Amino acid sequence: MKPFNKPAKTFAEQIELLKARGMQFVNEQDAQFYLEQINYYRLGAYWLPFENTHSPHCFKPDTSFEQVLELYIFDRELRLLILDAIERVEVAIRTRFAYELAHRHGCHAYLQSQYFKPAFRWNSLLESLKTEVSRADEVFIEHYKRTYDDPELPPIWATCEVMSFGQLSKWYQLLAPIQTRKAISSHFDCDEKQFEGLLQHFVYLRNICAHHARLWNRKLTKTIAQPRSKPAGLKPQCNFDQNISADRKLYNSLVFLLHFMDKIAPKHTWRNRLLYLLRTHRNISKTWMGFPEQWESYPIWQTDQIQ
Repeated sequence: MKPFNKPAKTFAEQIELLKARGMQFVNEQDAQFYLEQINYYRLGAYWLPFENTHSPHCFKPDTSFEQVLELYIFDRELRLLILDAIERVEVAIRTRFAYELAHRHGCHAYLQSQYFKPAFRWNSLLESLKTEVSRADEVFIEHYKRTYDDPELPPIWATCEVMSFGQLSKWYQLLAPIQTRKAISSHFDCDEKQFEGLLQHFVYLRNICAHHARLWNRKLTKTIAQPRSKPAGLKPQCNFDQNISADRKLYNSLVFLLHFMDKIAPKHTWRNRLLYLLRTHRNISKTWMGFPEQWESYPIWQTDQIQ
């Protein structure tokens, strides 16, 4: 171990350092402008694939700053697209969770421990929800507080609207009645156990996007399990090649988001927007995201879907 003693570099010095390592620039003034807006350290994650060696740093021949910037812009646009889809998926799941719970077990069923296992985790989740409700400034929450004094909390169709997506996934995870779990998951043509894992995966993916983290060649830690019978026909269109750790890459996430979008918004344009982004940036490797060679021929990617 040694003490850190690297001095901070000016933007001009950052460019000189990159040039010394073999990076080319079409326009150094433009490059400095972008470095003034995008942290050098953030961009560093995007030029790693262009390095011949990392120690010492040395870029592959003909590597340009503009290539790195294109990759950064592509990744940003991809994150925004994914956030758009996940927001719609989250709202649909929230709606179905509240509907099935209320109609099958009562509008305040979430306050009763017999519907959630284990009890100690349900209790912790409920306390967290109480905190969210107490600080919520939604009109419908304030109306309930002014109008009713029992139970303490509003019905599930109101309280679910102040749950975070992470909390919602935990409520489903703890939900005990198997028929209720199936009723929720089958609305999205998913097996109930697969659905539980997908919720956790979408929460993880949403957090990556919401915190503006690199997504393009990221190795995902929350992966998607191989589907069994449901969603029907989706498994052959995914990529679970263990030789390339495809299950830890983004491709399967996109396939499942397309599946959910087709279920909740039959006339959506998200597929076309995603395809446009992928095709506009043809120089950016799709393999790093786990795309199989013939991915565009798979039914899930066809634009003559139900949209």
